[in-house]
Amino acid sequence: MLRAAAVLSAHAAAFAVIYVLAFALRFDGRVPAVVAASARATLPLVVGLKLLAVLATGTYRGWWRTPALADLVALVECAGLGSLAAAIALLLPSLGGPRVPRSVLVIDGLGTVGLLCGARVALRMARERYYPLLTPGRGTRALVVGAGEAGAALVRAVQGRPELGLRVVGIVDDEPRAAGRVVAGVRVLGGTDRLEALASRRRAEVVLIPTPSVPPRQVRELVDGCNAAGLRAQVVPGVDALLSGRVSVRPRDVAIEDLLGREPVRFVGASVGRFLSGKGVLVTGAAGSIGSEICRQALAFGPRRIVLLDTNENGLFYLERELRGLAPGTVIVPVVASVRDACRLRLVLDEHRPEVVFHAAAHKHVPMMEANPAAAVANNVLGTRTVVDEAIRAGVEAMVLISTDKAVNPTSVMGATKRLAELYVQSRASRSGTRLVAVRFGNVLGSNGSVVPTFQEQIRRGGPVTVTHPEMTRYFMTIPEASQLVLQAGALGRGGEIFVLDMGRPVRIVDLARDLIRLSGLSDGDIEIAYTGLRPGEKLFEELHGPGEPLDATRHPKIFVARSAPPDPEAVSATIDRLASQLDHPPEAVVSALAAALPEFRPRPARPSPREPSPAVMALTA
Repeated sequence: MLRAAAVLSAHAAAFAVIYVLAFALRFDGRVPAVVAASARATLPLVVGLKLLAVLATGTYRGWWRTPALADLVALVECAGLGSLAAAIALLLPSLGGPRVPRSVLVIDGLGTVGLLCGARVALRMARERYYPLLTPGRGTRALVVGAGEAGAALVRAVQGRPELGLRVVGIVDDEPRAAGRVVAGVRVLGGTDRLEALASRRRAEVVLIPTPSVPPRQVRELVDGCNAAGLRAQVVPGVDALLSGRVSVRPRDVAIEDLLGREPVRFVGASVGRFLSGKGVLVTGAAGSIGSEICRQALAFGPRRIVLLDTNENGLFYLERELRGLAPGTVIVPVVASVRDACRLRLVLDEHRPEVVFHAAAHKHVPMMEANPAAAVANNVLGTRTVVDEAIRAGVEAMVLISTDKAVNPTSVMGATKRLAELYVQSRASRSGTRLVAVRFGNVLGSNGSVVPTFQEQIRRGGPVTVTHPEMTRYFMTIPEASQLVLQAGALGRGGEIFVLDMGRPVRIVDLARDLIRLSGLSDGDIEIAYTGLRPGEKLFEELHGPGEPLDATRHPKIFVARSAPPDPEAVSATIDRLASQLDHPPEAVVSALAAALPEFRPRPARPSPREPSPAVMALTA
């Protein structure tokens, strides 16, 4: 409160000085007595109107932070608004007040703009020039990576946020010509290859890495360097937004996503808004990793209602509470139900009348479904059939099936059941008013029961980290990225498409394990990596589309369509009926029936652990 009063008082004094100087400049310092009297009479009105403009635009706030372009634009708008209001008030004949020359008002307006902007820039220059003297010994001492625009923006952002408790004591940059430069009042000390020595010299405790300007390979090297030097590595994501002044700095610990280098998703056009805004949305499997994130992402587009359907009552309880806090204007309805219960699903659809359904409910764990094939068929195939049929009956506008890359040339029960689910969606699309589409993608980082939390738990226990094969690879993307692309694909779909998401390059699982060991503050040799052999149904590598499915581009650069001939609806329905009749048989019979229903399914038994790894691998496990 006192700071705001001081800033407003300084504004008032400056506005008064500028107004008086405008008269002096207009009359070359010899202001006639009658004009001087007009100046004195109108001074309170002019200063008061400009202060009202400052209050209305809020530009009296944030004078202590480093200004961005948006701040300077706001100052110009504020000065223009205040000067315009003063000019109108003084020039309207109906007010009958003292007359002021128009030229004085022009000079005053230009002076006001120059004063506000110049003062902010001068404050920034003084802060940068004397930053080390202004913050002696305060806060955690930090090094910033990069002397370019992103690094400079990060330094200024930290300087403008004393509540972060950080003090930038140096910059490291691998460009030799940058050494010795002063950026935002902070000196460039040298390259990252000297990180340990530079940190010791400056007594630094943390290294701040601006992303995505620093590539994942260098982030990985910096994490290794910080581990060796006993430093804490932190990233500041969204520095591109920081440069434009749209967000503030929020350092966090380096995560596995930072090492994979997945780019943020950008929605194309207004199609997702039209797809979801004001609509009712039903999400099956809503308590799961993908289902819950779809709910969060959908909230940003203002649906009128989201129905959360899942059998996991605890997960629904926490998700409902979270979503109500995120979007009070959207009705959140939790429903404990199974997608296999056609009667219950029909009642839910009839009561809530959603226009869009995202079908994320599925059994997804490959080894578990190898041991329980009947459960996989019942949930992944028959459950999908129920959701599709009831969505069509209820007149739903669009239904989106969440599929998997394991549906391509499947070798596992889970993959085969998801492929049958895709075929059923395609078979019903041609004869339905509901737009039925499937979205196929690979693994998501951090999903329930996935490899990342499994490795993290093994590392916490001290190892070993178990990898099935040294050459095994998988596609990965983040949960938010996958969910955002699912929304975009649903908006693009016209019916019958199998959308395939751009997963980037496949990642070796053993490399993922090594990265997680690094992020725990250890080196490769500190934790054993044990190779266990392929489990039943597992592949060494996954595919995103089959040989008979060429990919076509869409309007979104990360979404493709797998082009294939539509399946025969009667044949698909008859196949699923025959498969359903085998569910009360032994597991071997169910797997045989599944193979008969889907000729491309090639069941794969477990394979022994690989022979002794290469010397490089042996060095890691020694």
